[in-house]
Amino acid sequence: MPARFMLVTAPAKINLYLGVHSQKDERGYHRVDSVMTSIDLADTLAIAPAEELSVHTVPEADFPMEHNTAYRAAVAMGEAFGRDPNFTILIDKHIPVRSGLGGPSTDAAAVIMALCREWGLDPTDPKIDEVARSIGADVPFFLYGPPAYLAGAGDEMRELFRPLTGTPVALVKPLASGVTARDAYVRFDEDPVDVPELEPMLEALRQHDETAIFDGVANNLAPAACAIEPEIAEILDWIREQPDVRAADVTGSGACVFAVCNTQMAADAIVLDAIKEHGWWGQSAKMENSGPYIAAG
Repeated sequence: MPARFMLVTAPAKINLYLGVHSQKDERGYHRVDSVMTSIDLADTLAIAPAEELSVHTVPEADFPMEHNTAYRAAVAMGEAFGRDPNFTILIDKHIPVRSGLGGPSTDAAAVIMALCREWGLDPTDPKIDEVARSIGADVPFFLYGPPAYLAGAGDEMRELFRPLTGTPVALVKPLASGVTARDAYVRFDEDPVDVPELEPMLEALRQHDETAIFDGVANNLAPAACAIEPEIAEILDWIREQPDVRAADVTGSGACVFAVCNTQMAADAIVLDAIKEHGWWGQSAKMENSGPYIAAG
């Protein structure tokens, strides 16, 4: 019997590795190697059958709902499987926009997985991955959850790894400003940065060698983000000097900086100092092993 409604938890992500290449594919997208892991900062979606498709966010978005990735994902699922995606979708936003934490992508993945459940679809059907890739490069990752290596344009799942569940992370970003992926890639093209070495990170993940994993944290899109918003560079320099930080970098195209910490207490202290002493946005989190989590009522 179909659920009356579904509550879906949509986790954020951080990039342990991001390597943007100068080469582009036939679609005009950069070749990208990406290693991501989900964290327990999350949006929550409430999804219920309705007369027509509608998407609402809290706080309210400043653009038409038809441009929302959750709306686009529902439409794409309907087209792919010949169904009417008539649902009301309410998104309680906790993941900051233009932060590199994957908020729009995880919301889209949450809708895809919820409709799989509602319509009795197999989430491993290749058409599901095609829908996810059509919405955005990071969306396929969010269908899964464990640390993963994606290639292509950052949208082709290549390898899954043992999770780093419970590892504490401090997240800090400028309070008001952000960076769009489009702007970051335009700036990157103006002054490309060499791709960091990938294989040591992949081998460390295969061996579950946490020291080597965090030694390999890298992002060659970070200089572009810092050039667009210099406060990101200020945060990155500051957070790398804090006690008990194992690794730190920009996630995605920014504007959020993450620090992998030795203890949760250290992560909490960094966030508190960032907020109180510097006026930045901050949130402590943990790495987790989860894609969208669905509860039906």
